[in-house]
Amino acid sequence: MSSIKKVQVTFDCAEPERVARFWCEVLGYVVPPPPEGFTSWDDYDRSLPPERQGAGFACMDPSGVGPRMYFQRVPEGKVVKNRVHLDVRVGTGLVGDERVAALEAECARLVALGAVRVRLLRADEYNESCLLMQDIEGNEFCLD
Repeated sequence: MSSIKKVQVTFDCAEPERVARFWCEVLGYVVPPPPEGFTSWDDYDRSLPPERQGAGFACMDPSGVGPRMYFQRVPEGKVVKNRVHLDVRVGTGLVGDERVAALEAECARLVALGAVRVRLLRADEYNESCLLMQDIEGNEFCLD
């Protein structure tokens, strides 16, 4: 039995390219090259039937280490809390006020990109501080 080596994280959303480009900025990801035979993603998109145009978009870690992320258009809006979310690891190894300062600095950068700050969860006897946020379509994620 072989083990899985790579995963793709998929988001359901209303505007795939917009959400993908937001996450590119958050994670330092890039848009992958267009499919063979196309000079751009716009050219590829125009080759699709009208109902499939703009239906999906992807981004990837330029180093190839992190998972590919795919964003697919769905007709329904987000109505409940995510069952799975991303933890963006900005405070690894930091504790106390130093950790909170790193979380707050990254939060300010992401709010300028359109993210929404939800609340800071302060450290307790079990967990370090983390900051709950939402992306530009309301998907929850944490600054950890």
